[in-house]
Amino acid sequence: MVMGFKFEEIKSKKTFIGLGLGQILSLLCTSNAFTSSELARKGINVPTTQSFLSYMLLAIVYGGIMLYRRPTIKGKWYHYCLLALADVEGNFLVVKANQYTSITSVMLLDCWAIPCVLVLTWVFLKTKYRLMKISGVVICILGVVIVVFSDVHAGSQAGGSNPVKGDFLVVAGATLYAVSNTTEEFLVKNANTVELMTFMGLFGAIISAIQIAIFERGDLKAINWSAEAAFPFLRFAVTMFLFYSLLPVLLKTSGSTMFTLSLLTSDMWAVLIRIFAYHEKVDWLYYLAFGTTAIGLIIYSMKEKDEEKQKDEQRKLLDEEGGEEI
Repeated sequence: MVMGFKFEEIKSKKTFIGLGLGQILSLLCTSNAFTSSELARKGINVPTTQSFLSYMLLAIVYGGIMLYRRPTIKGKWYHYCLLALADVEGNFLVVKANQYTSITSVMLLDCWAIPCVLVLTWVFLKTKYRLMKISGVVICILGVVIVVFSDVHAGSQAGGSNPVKGDFLVVAGATLYAVSNTTEEFLVKNANTVELMTFMGLFGAIISAIQIAIFERGDLKAINWSAEAAFPFLRFAVTMFLFYSLLPVLLKTSGSTMFTLSLLTSDMWAVLIRIFAYHEKVDWLYYLAFGTTAIGLIIYSMKEKDEEKQKDEQRKLLDEEGGEEI
């Protein structure tokens, strides 16, 4: 049996929440990319330090709430440690890859996170993907492929200093993103948002601090610190705090696959910002790519007839996991 759906389901509250939150997160991701570019133009290349401030903010804010409430810890510490490790290193590897390969390669290979998320959620969360979901995923990926063709058509592709190394870093980073997204979906459904954000921030800050001490200590000493230099770090931290705070809501309503697909539009939002804020001209294929990805997201978010049965099975699985001794 394949599946069935009703087009009127696209009008449901859950669908609008999933699509809307996905694009808010995508815009926040785009804002972070512009901030990172601004820092790079100033000769400041300390990506782990940027993440460290975000994790510290999460740990302080949500940790304070958790200490006030004193709830029973539902998750397992090594799940949170795995999540933080995958998140920190995924960010580090993808940012690092930009030094070696072209932005076109990064955009294309970053899509590797999508099949990884599909496999991981299918194996560990027992998520079943019917024809409608698969079709939405394929159409979203097609939108990114169109962006790549647009870059080639516009002659903006640059080879990079070491494309093979850069491409390998992107694939590794995308795989870690998939692990992070899947783990966070499991935890947000099995524990609660405050607990998740607290321990993700705590472990993320610890891992980042160790990595900074090893790789970025010299770069930090070389920075000529001033209010102008510090402001982008603060802006990045606040934006990432909002990103991580909204993410659990999307994961609860639509899952990690919807989140991963939504981030495909971040590069297209960047193009629109360049058009309207900086008055730059871009290739017409970008508009087609944005529309194609948007259609794919809408198709993916459509509700199938057996979706509730699948959710009952997932809730049963999560209850069994939660019943184990922590």
